[in-house]
Amino acid sequence: MGMQSQQEKELAEILVNALDLEDIRADEIAPEAPLFGFDAPDSLGLDSIDALEMSLAIAQKYGVQLKADDENNRQIFSCLRALTTHIHNPS
Repeated sequence: MGMQSQQEKELAEILVNALDLEDIRADEIAPEAPLFGFDAPDSLGLDSIDALEMSLAIAQKYGVQLKADDENNRQIFSCLRALTTHIHNPS
């Protein structure tokens, strides 16, 4: 999988705090592990409510608006690395 970059570590901390992930430490989130769904063994198993909470936390911290109707959301929220890339390099 690979190690978290500094930006990924920061975002992982925000996610753990915003979502009250009690059983997961930020440094345990693999950068390329799926954030959503329960079918992948290394997935965090997040859901649409979690996505809303993540979007709010990201908007507060980074000023980046993630819209619910964005056709790229599946890719943006696919993993910690993709989300970090989108926040720091929006297209």
